[in-house]
Amino acid sequence: MNDIVVSLPLIWFFGAGVLLIGFYAFAIERFRLEVRKVSVSLSMLPRSCAGLRIALFSDVHLGIFYSPKRLSGVVELINREHPDIICFTGDFLSAYAGKGVLLEAALILRRLKAPSGKFAVLGNHDCRAGRKYVSRTFEQGGFRVLINEHAVLEKKSGRLFIVGLADVLKGRPDLVKAMAGIPAEACSILLVHEPDFADRAASCPVSLQLSGHSHGGQVRLPYIGPLITTRLGRKYHSGLYNIGNLLLYTTWGVGTTLLPFRFFCRPQIAIITLHSI
Repeated sequence: MNDIVVSLPLIWFFGAGVLLIGFYAFAIERFRLEVRKVSVSLSMLPRSCAGLRIALFSDVHLGIFYSPKRLSGVVELINREHPDIICFTGDFLSAYAGKGVLLEAALILRRLKAPSGKFAVLGNHDCRAGRKYVSRTFEQGGFRVLINEHAVLEKKSGRLFIVGLADVLKGRPDLVKAMAGIPAEACSILLVHEPDFADRAASCPVSLQLSGHSHGGQVRLPYIGPLITTRLGRKYHSGLYNIGNLLLYTTWGVGTTLLPFRFFCRPQIAIITLHSI
């Protein structure tokens, strides 16, 4: 009986600790948006494109746990960085959200400023929620939605190609079709939701792949990393990777999925500065 009495304070202590961690993960960390500054050097990058800054954001999962008001904060933060290009890599709308938030979201996306263009691809949640609705929202927001196609950016005498794929899990990605007409010696940046697609992209003349999807695991522990990872977001779940001649950057994204918690895994946007070798 005495043993039980002595152990009760410990139970209360650990219970309070769990509650505090849960509160922090739900109410605080998942809204502590940070900016990650990344520099990448690309051998094929034209000199005229050196110094271009790309704002990468992903995985908003707009809906019950992420409001248009929060999206406005993301837009303001990106605009303060004055990027040349803005790229979104999928899962804008939660698969379980109503489509009523999209009209307001389009007006918010329209406020994003990027002199060299705004580009987006869809993710698996976007496909489940409705491809045409999400695509139309981005188009109304001034983005070009790339589905197995590419866009060309011309800077003086140099050209940079932005390639976008259909979602790997819920769509029909066709990298050969998307890159048709791009010279083999050109510099191309691939937008695809799932980062583990990089193993396939590395066999093609792609210079840099930008992805999201993994959320960084949402819950991470020091020296261990993510506790749970997603399909096609397990191998390359966080940050910068070198796969053969391909560079990959995977962002942890802005929102959450399944459970609205983040722990040791703050939401982020990335500002990627391009350099030529």
